[in-house]
Amino acid sequence: MMRIITGKARGTRLLTLPGDATRPTTEMAKEGIYSAVQFELAGAEVLDLFSGTGQLGLEALSRGAKSAVFVDSSKKAIEISRQNAERTKLLENCRFFCGDAFAFLKSAREPFDLIFADPPYAEGLSSKIAQKVLEFDLLKPRGALILESGLDCGLPKPVAEAFGSVKEYRYGKTKVLLLRKGEETK
Repeated sequence: MMRIITGKARGTRLLTLPGDATRPTTEMAKEGIYSAVQFELAGAEVLDLFSGTGQLGLEALSRGAKSAVFVDSSKKAIEISRQNAERTKLLENCRFFCGDAFAFLKSAREPFDLIFADPPYAEGLSSKIAQKVLEFDLLKPRGALILESGLDCGLPKPVAEAFGSVKEYRYGKTKVLLLRKGEETK
């Protein structure tokens, strides 16, 4: 069962996609992610790439983010995200884009405070996403890219160095990279 952990929509159960084509972020990983960015959520503009059910973007909205854009190539996933936004009563703060994540990144006009990206692990998309976020300058100053991947995925050194700060967290078989723009690596 997926739910919103805290905030305005606390406890709201989220609809899920049937089958195993989507791999939702575990509650333990979600709690860890939000512990790391909790003080950056008030008024934040958020992008949820490979959004699936929309749980990461909706959690951010529930905790005080101003707006969230949900991007997924699956029409079913976008419809579930929209339904979950209605369930949480956060729909007015949401925009939805059904299409390729890279096409969205290329067409994005404004940078974001937080970008959540949870691509399919097997396709090795993590480093490509980080590269495109940098190339298209999609993070506001001190913004963060929160990137989920399998344990064996890594970023090429030039990409990691292009971000000022890279922190890594592990939750079971999932690795979460918190990439910050404009800070020195500690």
